[in-house]
Amino acid sequence: MATTGAESNRGITEHSVNEMIQESKLLESYYNDIISKESLLHRLLEESHSSSEAIKSLSLESDTPSLVPLGIGMYVKSIIHPIEKVLVNVGAGVVIEKKKDDAVNFIEHRIKEFETAAKQLSSQKQQISYRMTEIQNAVNSYVGQMQGHDHNVSKDIGHLPH
Repeated sequence: MATTGAESNRGITEHSVNEMIQESKLLESYYNDIISKESLLHRLLEESHSSSEAIKSLSLESDTPSLVPLGIGMYVKSIIHPIEKVLVNVGAGVVIEKKKDDAVNFIEHRIKEFETAAKQLSSQKQQISYRMTEIQNAVNSYVGQMQGHDHNVSKDIGHLPH
């Protein structure tokens, strides 16, 4: 069956629209992944700030009363003796002993890394959102053209001589 030039162009356009819809679905999935990563980063930032404040509040000269979490909301009271050093997980399961000030600096460096990562994710999310809007507008325009084309064809058919 032969197709006219208009039908051939319409087929290409429909194919392009289908590709855009697939791209939009992929972008939506990536967008949701970024939202999850942002949520994790915000929790890490909160935990980092809390850790920094907790270490700063520990005394070098006197005992500090504390609560030690056991899990599922259970704690035991304890006393933290004057400290000069703390144990710091530096990654890959490696824990090293650091002076209190060095540990605070380590945490503050991590906070900066988390903030940088959060900015990058926000920028990626913005770019994806922009592209998704472009795709939506293009698909809506195509649908509008097709509805207008179908409407014009039915009007023309209605005016055909009998």
